[in-house]
Amino acid sequence: MTTPQQDRQLLEKLSPSRMLLPVAIGLGVVGFMFWRSYKPGDLAPLADARPLWLLVVLAVLFVRDVGYMYRIRHISEKQLSWRQSIDVIMIWELASCVLPSAVGGTTVATFIINKEGIPLGKSLAYVMATAMLDNLYFVVVVPFVLLLAGDNLYPTEVLESGLITTLKVAFWLSYVLTFIYSGLMAWALLINPHVVKRLIMRLFSVRGLRRWRRRAWQHGTELVWASAQLRGNGWAYWSRAALSTAFVWTARYLVIGCLIAAFMPVSWATFGVIFARNLVYKVVLLVAITPGGAGFAEGAFPFFFRSFAGSATMTNFILLLYRIATYYLYLVLGSIFLPRWVGRVFGRKVAEEVMAS
Repeated sequence: MTTPQQDRQLLEKLSPSRMLLPVAIGLGVVGFMFWRSYKPGDLAPLADARPLWLLVVLAVLFVRDVGYMYRIRHISEKQLSWRQSIDVIMIWELASCVLPSAVGGTTVATFIINKEGIPLGKSLAYVMATAMLDNLYFVVVVPFVLLLAGDNLYPTEVLESGLITTLKVAFWLSYVLTFIYSGLMAWALLINPHVVKRLIMRLFSVRGLRRWRRRAWQHGTELVWASAQLRGNGWAYWSRAALSTAFVWTARYLVIGCLIAAFMPVSWATFGVIFARNLVYKVVLLVAITPGGAGFAEGAFPFFFRSFAGSATMTNFILLLYRIATYYLYLVLGSIFLPRWVGRVFGRKVAEEVMAS
């Protein structure tokens, strides 16, 4: 169990004051891009907007979040109620927004689930299961994306900038590492964690990696704990978990295409290419060091989607809507759910201290 001091340190990571930096960075970058690109008449496509597609965006966001809630409730073997699942997902999303993309919300997810009354070992197991499934989704979908997009997977803007080799190397290196990591996690959680732990320890016994040996040992031990909690769950458990994972991530990658379709004519083939580019776009954001990828997400967006969105100004407008729908919205929802959750779990006094920090 965590100590009160550790609890406060983790809660401080989610304090409202941490929201100011990513908001300032993100809106500052978008504002600069608008200032640099705006020309009279660039926003003319707004007059021909298709409101139905905007409703589709809202529907996709809603069903995605319901899918997340269903998944965490199912993976936790219904030890979480629907209300607890809502709180967990909203605070998890908040953590993803205020922590660097390379870290993500999973660093505090175990803490959140544990504070809902689930033992630490099981909390860790459930978070590891979601991480494994998320990685496996990427591994499985990429081959289909290649068939879907073909030569259009990488944007023309990147080809012209001369960065295409770097982008391809980054994408395929990320894919190979994710493939290996998810395979090892699946083997450890479902078959034999001790073999994987020994493999990890041998790897980090190599000169140059020994400085991380202690952390590697801890991670291997956590895999053994998690495996003990998850082993014995049958086909029905894992198939539902996998299907819900595929559902929520597919919905997540549909948002940009729906937003572009709301203002620009988009064929189904083009919609598929936009979906495919989302995967490459997300790989680029993994290197972001700012909270929630603020600044990186805005700066990289035009490289991947301007060819579908029309003028630079329209691209920036769609980018702003995208960040509102997938980022700022969850900062607002998180700031609403966080004090209620802290008050329920830790008491009103702690909630007031967190909100004041």
